[in-house]
Amino acid sequence: MPNTVPITVNVNGRSHSADVEPRTLLVHFLRETLNLTGTKIGCDTSQCGACVVKMNGVTVKSCTAFAVQADGAEVTTIEGLAENGNLTAVQEAFWNNHGLQCGYCTAGMIMSVTEIIERNPNPSAEEVRAGLEGNMCRCTGYNNIVKAALAAAAAGQEGG
Repeated sequence: MPNTVPITVNVNGRSHSADVEPRTLLVHFLRETLNLTGTKIGCDTSQCGACVVKMNGVTVKSCTAFAVQADGAEVTTIEGLAENGNLTAVQEAFWNNHGLQCGYCTAGMIMSVTEIIERNPNPSAEEVRAGLEGNMCRCTGYNNIVKAALAAAAAGQEGG
């Protein structure tokens, strides 16, 4: 039996405690221990961004972080973005602007776009593209993803 380490992580507003092997990746902890499967494993090499989550308010590729590194952290996954069943402006914009095709990269894209808009509420298309450099989509060609990001930013400007 391998050695385990006790951790407590606040995920999507709920505290979770578990004993994990020190080598357990955060993405595996989220998917296998907490059954939060919205976070995807796309490449196992930190190239694709399908596994992006927020940890302490900053996006990270959860395939590059160990679960033990999240001990005491606040983690938000795609499942934790919507509040009371209401989609965020970014989620709504992805839906309305066809910012997805197969959907595999969508959670990571939405998490990244959310951070892009939080850092810059009025990004240009070029700034959105630069902010998404760590996220790969194999289906859409990115045009509708950028369109969705700009629509979400515009919706935020109208609302606030």
